[in-house]
Amino acid sequence: MHAANLDLNLLTALDALLEENSVTAAAARLHLSEPAMSRTLARIRTALRDPVLVRSGRRMVPTPRAVAIRDEVRDLLQRAQAVFAPPGEPDLATLQRTFTLLASDIAVSVAAPLVGRIGAEAPGVRLRFLGETPQTETAALRSGDVDLDIGVVADPPPEVRVEVLGHERLVPVVRAGHPLTRGRLTLRRFADAVHVSASRRGKLSGPIDAQLEACGLHRRVALATPTYAAAMLIVAQTDLVGLGAERIGRATVEALGLVPLHVPGLDLPPIELAQAWHARFDADGAHQWLRAQVRGFVGAFLTGPS
Repeated sequence: MHAANLDLNLLTALDALLEENSVTAAAARLHLSEPAMSRTLARIRTALRDPVLVRSGRRMVPTPRAVAIRDEVRDLLQRAQAVFAPPGEPDLATLQRTFTLLASDIAVSVAAPLVGRIGAEAPGVRLRFLGETPQTETAALRSGDVDLDIGVVADPPPEVRVEVLGHERLVPVVRAGHPLTRGRLTLRRFADAVHVSASRRGKLSGPIDAQLEACGLHRRVALATPTYAAAMLIVAQTDLVGLGAERIGRATVEALGLVPLHVPGLDLPPIELAQAWHARFDADGAHQWLRAQVRGFVGAFLTGPS
């Protein structure tokens, strides 16, 4: 039989016939009529070029060829059933996999507890974090170079799944002892200070400037850094004013001894953080488990007290 004409239903019928040695019993087992099973046996005989079952008195007995292939038929059927079985839970103790994540450094700030949890549950799993690039994240998800994109996801195509993890706010931060920490803080004093911008594309302006301009104010941005972490390090050593993540970046702000500023009249819009993945990973058990870990850790930070 040519491969293009193979009917795997014959494999199921052949397994039943070799198990039951009876057309009637095999038909009952597969919920078929006896004539239908007889026609199927005829097709099997043609395909194998062997009678398979022959009558001996009042019963049917297998041919030598049928006896020789019985175990192989059962094994093939079980393997075929396994292919079409729904995916089960991954065995985390033996799972060996490297996941590549594209994430802003705001999201990477929760990597320490996330890695600890993953290492405890699945010691064979490794995480590779890639920094955001000016190129499109969609292309990396489509190509399979990236398993999960964590951050701000804008205008995803239909094949990219997006799950919102929560909302974050950016707050101005300065070093301890900064002049803005003394005396009455006003929007004008804040605008008159020198600022540092965190932008992977090197932008020197953003939503904060739109709010200031609406009040007739302008700020001076002295430099732009590609990451928030780099901006925070500069802020800790200078009199520049930066922006830090209110919840998810709190550990970084506290570790560097920075002071959040509550500027009257400044209300920055929240940032929606999400995780995105290609549809090919929807039903992948290991990927589902990874998404659950990210959801739990990032979501806990974003829903915690401000």
